[in-house]
Amino acid sequence: MGGRGGAEGPVWRDPARPVHERVADLLARMTLEEKAAQTHSVWLRQNGTAPEGGARDSVSTEREVAPHQHDFIPADLRWDEQIAQGLGHLTRHFGTAPVAPADGARTLARLQREIAAGNRFGIPAIAHEECLAGFTAWQATIYPTPLAWGAAFDPALVRRMAERIGASMRSVGVHQGLAPVLDVVRDPRWGRTEETIGEDPYLVATVATAYVAGLESAGIVATLKHFVGYSASRAGRNLAPAAAGPREVADVLLPPFEMAIRDGGARSVMHAYTEVDGVPSAADPRLLTELLRDAWGFTGTVVADYFGVSFLEALHGVAGDPGDAARLALTAGVDVELPAVRCYGAPLLEAVRAGAVPEALVDRAAARVLTQKCELGMLDPDWTPEPWNEANGVSAGAGSGPDADVAADTVVDLDLDLDPPESRALARTLAEESVVLLANDGALPLRPEARIALVGPLADDVAGFLGCYAFPAHVGPNFPHLPVGVELPTVLRALKEELPHARVEHASGGEQATAAAGRADVCVAVLGDRAGLFGGGTSGEGCDAEDLRLPDGQGELLEALLATGTPVVAVLLTGRPYALGEYAPRLSAAVQAFFPGEEGGPAVAGVLSGRVCPSGRLPVSVPRRPGSQPSTYLSAPLGMRSEVSNIDPTPLYPFGHGLSYTTFAWEAPAEDALECATDSEVTVSFEVGNTGQRAGTEVVQLYLHDPVAQVTRPVNRLIGYARVPLEPDERRRVSFTVHADLSAYTGPSGTRIVEPGALELRLAASSADIRHVVRVRLTGEQRPVDHHRALTTDVTVE
Repeated sequence: MGGRGGAEGPVWRDPARPVHERVADLLARMTLEEKAAQTHSVWLRQNGTAPEGGARDSVSTEREVAPHQHDFIPADLRWDEQIAQGLGHLTRHFGTAPVAPADGARTLARLQREIAAGNRFGIPAIAHEECLAGFTAWQATIYPTPLAWGAAFDPALVRRMAERIGASMRSVGVHQGLAPVLDVVRDPRWGRTEETIGEDPYLVATVATAYVAGLESAGIVATLKHFVGYSASRAGRNLAPAAAGPREVADVLLPPFEMAIRDGGARSVMHAYTEVDGVPSAADPRLLTELLRDAWGFTGTVVADYFGVSFLEALHGVAGDPGDAARLALTAGVDVELPAVRCYGAPLLEAVRAGAVPEALVDRAAARVLTQKCELGMLDPDWTPEPWNEANGVSAGAGSGPDADVAADTVVDLDLDLDPPESRALARTLAEESVVLLANDGALPLRPEARIALVGPLADDVAGFLGCYAFPAHVGPNFPHLPVGVELPTVLRALKEELPHARVEHASGGEQATAAAGRADVCVAVLGDRAGLFGGGTSGEGCDAEDLRLPDGQGELLEALLATGTPVVAVLLTGRPYALGEYAPRLSAAVQAFFPGEEGGPAVAGVLSGRVCPSGRLPVSVPRRPGSQPSTYLSAPLGMRSEVSNIDPTPLYPFGHGLSYTTFAWEAPAEDALECATDSEVTVSFEVGNTGQRAGTEVVQLYLHDPVAQVTRPVNRLIGYARVPLEPDERRRVSFTVHADLSAYTGPSGTRIVEPGALELRLAASSADIRHVVRVRLTGEQRPVDHHRALTTDVTVE
């Protein structure tokens, strides 16, 4: 342990030295086995009382929470053997089985001490967890799913949520979060649509970047998923090959990742399971090295999606054995094998010794992991595994060296609340902002003393609030007698509290539901999805849909309710859009919420009662027919309705659509034609006023139309938006400053260009509701642009 650092210790232990010097010093001291150990993880079964010393069980749950989970983790791995050379990551200590926050924090600290004591350098592991809709841990706040973030069109609020999620993770000793998902929806039949932010790359990019910035500001390493093409799988099937050409990849699928790295500061990227044009992402050096690192300048870690390295052998058929899979993935640029070691362990070591894998590739990956640990303070002499000590400035001899104190925690009584009132309030605000009023003939808000039939399978069930990465839906089915862990009011309970003088009759379905509807002034039908994993739900990972009909026979129930003649309000709690054209003309109102989290019941009830003036906008189009709209609004002219096909793909409700309980007037901009150079910018300003009787929020959207280009372009493409809260009779001025770079696209040569010519800036209430058009002429030379180009439109609301 002595040497180049002199009497005061080695260079790698000195926090005053530059990170790269510390990592280089440490790496030079390590054996091949110790370096390889930094490139993989261990996944333990945790029940809050991990056994002392010796062997610990590898994860084994009755129901898989990762694809092929039980195929790739041996059941007889010994803990002391797994940590003898060190350990890069520790997988999902909180997200595998229920553990009380304080118990989990203490156990994690003990595991970290054992990891540090088990290797000769005393290096702990990076603890990573899922955090897609909040920290995926028992008793942690369950926020709305990402599709609801998109519906809110509110990056600032999403950033605040991410800050709180990150703070809760740090409080229990977690370092890295496997979120957000930046996949752009291409076919909503895909089960993981609920995990995405929407079908538009600008909306996905801006909202995801805000989430990344919030998580990173809390000291958590954000991990961008899934790089790239996962959402473009053929027919919406999970893990199917991606049906995307290089231009679609460049102009639709990649920009959110580019923005989240450059502007959000993301420090980790997870490769996608999928293959694009026959090349799996985990084995693609053009993607993971040439583009991500050489072109974009990314310096963080690339981690494998769970078992993704093994899938090169087992599913893709491009590797002959685990060592060959390790060679392909390391060469491409995958630094860490997750969630457990299979390829980056003994098979990798054998391949290096046989000369099949250069040791320099192991060095490269280990250096990136150690750099991250150094940045997290995990190589410092005073590092402590107890974050409560760190927060209080207590070191208590908790260094990570081989002589570190490995005694019991210095703080015994922990009061860790992962669902405090402040987090619930934030979850409520985001849920309320995300609810979309699709249609309303005056049935909403409900009258305070109405006779209401509240029916449907989700009227008194919390399943409609939870995405597949919420702890109760993700892990809970393995523990059927486990309490949910947080307060989850149903729509029934919340509506009764909202309208205490109304007569609410509840029935789940069948004849009871139709009978109740027949007796009521209005029928509220609460329909939708139950999230699950790998066929265990109607939405979620591995729960893809053959078409976009309402699931589980709910269309038949809705038909029966409509036949009663009572006005019917459909409330949809879903993870994807469903085709509503068959019912829309007969519905009195329709409300859409995308798995709105633990406060989803009060949020939906608030919209129904009128307490909340709806302001959500669709992040995905709602199709008219079940099979005619698996594509999105980002279509070139030939993707729209035409005379040469009998199928009309026009959605029932377009991207960006949403109604309010008040009305708004949009004043035309002063100028309807502008000119600027291909390297300059223009500003468009106009006023929006509330002409109704109550406060409300308008969501102003700016779309770009490029009438003539060198390749076909979307008819409309979102390039800016703003939430504009307004009191009755209030007017506010909205200004969009648009750089010519926002018109860039990938030209015929494969280079992204800005070309001179005519454009249109379209001020709109949705992608199909254009209010005003400003013509813009770009002048000057065609110019190539790279990742330094302007990615966002500046917006001011005065």
